[in-house]
Amino acid sequence: MNELPITEAASAQHVGKSSLRARDYVQVLVATVLVALFLKTFVIAAYRIPSASMENTLRPGDFLLVNKFIYGAQTPRYLPFSRIEVPQIRLPALRTPRHGDLIVFELPPYARDQLDNAASDTYVKRCIALPGDTLSIVNRNVFVNGEDHASPQFGRTGKRRLYPRGFGDSRIFPGGSTFNEDNYGPLAIPKQGDKVKVDAKSFLGLKELIEHEGHSAKLNPEGNVLVDGVKADVYEVKQNYYFMMGDNRDNSLDSRFWGFVPEDLIIGKVMVIYWSVDETGGSFFSNIRWGRIGSILK
Repeated sequence: MNELPITEAASAQHVGKSSLRARDYVQVLVATVLVALFLKTFVIAAYRIPSASMENTLRPGDFLLVNKFIYGAQTPRYLPFSRIEVPQIRLPALRTPRHGDLIVFELPPYARDQLDNAASDTYVKRCIALPGDTLSIVNRNVFVNGEDHASPQFGRTGKRRLYPRGFGDSRIFPGGSTFNEDNYGPLAIPKQGDKVKVDAKSFLGLKELIEHEGHSAKLNPEGNVLVDGVKADVYEVKQNYYFMMGDNRDNSLDSRFWGFVPEDLIIGKVMVIYWSVDETGGSFFSNIRWGRIGSILK
């Protein structure tokens, strides 16, 4: 029986061990990537604040960790590395959003149409009103179901002129109303199962909601609302909606301007600032906001 020389046998054994180590490294790498993707998809994700709309609670250059499973994380909207949409499934939630939660959400399509220069497809705002609530803003004071909703502790207040009640702003949701950002409502926030009246007067406030839920909505010359081409007097809401506002209320394009946030676009609740840097200029180390790093947000 022929045997390999000792040097050749040792070399073959070394190659075999190297091959096993390489395979182990690949397995560890693949497992690490899969765990990271799982955590990013279903548990926690990182986001950056690009604008001043949440000052001073959040500031441009703050980097946030967001709890995705608290409201029920969703499976990805698109196949990995593509823009091919797939059906989404939302996992069971620990709880639903509450008044005052800082929430990250996908910008609704109808909001993107208004925000031509949106810095991101995801936004963070404070949840002001829940499904079924009635919201009013009177001289910049927010009321939910008739109760005063205190201004955020660190919110910024501007000194611009206050818009009086009845001064309609064409930028404000819903179109055709006499609302403005300082005097707004009353406005009912839609909840799942609500049967809302649809007519020429309510059409502009419901059109985008109906379309988001997968139907067509048109107003014919006679003033009738057509849902999927059929005349409708009542529409049953299929999911819950929320009203969001920025803490810097005089400099925030939020639900006052583009409407409700659908439940299926909510991503998660802001937990903590894990990094913060002043992006206006200067050296790297001098721009780090050490005092903000690790701040737990409420």
